[in-house]
Amino acid sequence: MNSRERFLAALACQPLDRPPVWVMRQAGRYLPEYRALKAKSSFLEMVRTPELATEVTLQPLKRFPGLDAAILFSDILVIPEALGQPYAFRDSGGIQMAYRLDNRAQIDALAPASAVTDKLAYVGDALRLLKREVATTGHTLLGFGGSPWTLATYMLEGGSSEDFARAKLLFYTDRTSFDALLEKLTAALVAYFQMQIEAGADAIQIFDSWGGILAGPDYEAASLQWIRRLVAALPAGFPVILYAKGTASHFAAQAASGVRAISVDWTADLAAVRTSLPANIALQGNLDPVLMTTTPDIVRIQTTRLLASMRGRSGHIFNLGHGITPDAKLECMSALVETVTSFR
Repeated sequence: MNSRERFLAALACQPLDRPPVWVMRQAGRYLPEYRALKAKSSFLEMVRTPELATEVTLQPLKRFPGLDAAILFSDILVIPEALGQPYAFRDSGGIQMAYRLDNRAQIDALAPASAVTDKLAYVGDALRLLKREVATTGHTLLGFGGSPWTLATYMLEGGSSEDFARAKLLFYTDRTSFDALLEKLTAALVAYFQMQIEAGADAIQIFDSWGGILAGPDYEAASLQWIRRLVAALPAGFPVILYAKGTASHFAAQAASGVRAISVDWTADLAAVRTSLPANIALQGNLDPVLMTTTPDIVRIQTTRLLASMRGRSGHIFNLGHGITPDAKLECMSALVETVTSFR
C-alpha cells in the first residue's frame, strides 16, 4: 500500500497497520531549504509562481520520506485577493488587508465567484505540476482553503485581529450584509475547490481557524452552515477534512456536515473524541505543536502515547493539533515521522 492508498483508506475509516502522517504548515521557515528559497523570492512570489510553489510543497517530502501527503503551498487569503481585496504581511507580524470592508457597498463590489478560476489559475497550475510529481512517489495530494467565516474575519477586520469585534458586530447588527458576504465567499470557495479537484487534489482541507472565537450558539449561523453548503456543492463523496480550532463542543454537528474527517486541536482527548463520533468519520491530529521545539526523546514519548491511545481504532491520520511553528527542530520532526511510521 503506497502513501496515497494509506491516506485515503484512513479517510474511509478502513483498518490499517499504522496511521498515515502529515503535518499542518508542513513546509515553512523551520526548513533551511525553505529559508534559502525565501531569501530569493517573497512569500507571495512563491505562492503565485507554480514552479516555486511546487518546489516548496515537495521540500518536506524530500527531507522526511515517511510523510504520506503533500499539501499545496499557498495561503487561505488568495480568495479575498481574487475577489478584489489584496493581502500582505505586516512588518510587526500578522496579516494586513489592502483595506477593510466597512459597508454593504464594498461587499457588493467584490468580484463574482466566476473571477476566482481566472485570477487563481496559478493554483491549478501548481497542483497539476504537483500531481505529476506525486504520481511517481505515491503521495496523497491535498488542496485547502479557509472557511467562509474565517476569511470574512480578515476581510472585515482589515487584517489580523485580537478580538474580531468588527466581524462579530456585523453578524449581530446587520445579518443581511453578513449573509451577503458569506454567500459570496461560499460561492468563491466552491469554484476554487472545484478547480483544485479538477487539477488533481485527492482531498481538500478546510481551515475554520477562527471558528472557536464565536459564541457557542452562534457557530452554526456564522460558520458551520456555510461549510455545510460548501461541502454539499462539491462532488458527492469527495473527501473533505475540516479543521476548526477551539470548537470541541461542535464536533457532533461538524461530523454531520458532510465532511469525511475532523481535524482536532491539541486541547482535546483524541481517543475520547473517537468514541463520541460516528465510526465513519475519520479523525486527524492532534499532537501539541510546542513539542516540536523540545527534544526528539520527548517527541517520541508523546507521539507514542497518542498512537497507543488510538491503537485498534480505524480512521486516524496522525498530525499536529495546529501548524508546525518556525522554531520547530528538524530532529524533532524526524523523530515524529520515524515514530509514526514504525508504529504497529
